[in-house]
Amino acid sequence: MSNPPPLLTLPEVEALARAAHAGQTDKAGRPYAEHLAAVAAGVRARDGDPDQLAAAWLHDAVEDHALTEEWLDTAALSPRTKAVVRALTKHPGEPPESYARRILTTPGALLVKEADLAHNADPARLAVLDGATRDRLTEKYARMRALLGLPA
Repeated sequence: MSNPPPLLTLPEVEALARAAHAGQTDKAGRPYAEHLAAVAAGVRARDGDPDQLAAAWLHDAVEDHALTEEWLDTAALSPRTKAVVRALTKHPGEPPESYARRILTTPGALLVKEADLAHNADPARLAVLDGATRDRLTEKYARMRALLGLPA
């Protein structure tokens, strides 16, 4: 019986996420990796563990088609990291209530989503968007915070 390969280190996960999202930008036109780094920093500031830090780097990878579900299935990541990434991956047409319920029932996912929402709702980040987009996203993020039981 052979031993499983060692898990990816956090620097390896970061490099992989940066490469997977290379060329992608956020709604403000900034390199997408800046968002991933900010979410990872938010997880670290909230005393997240290595599984949560890895998930922070990968939280949008499957949803944004930067990596596939098949890749995630076989990746050298802990089962907990994979579960958090899956919990944070929104499905097309999925109601926000279902998405929130999955996050709330997946150990470790709420802290990562809290860091994600904090960066998404950063006033400096929202300020560069047009008014209609800014208002729509502000409402969307506030609703998700409420569904997750996070303070406004």
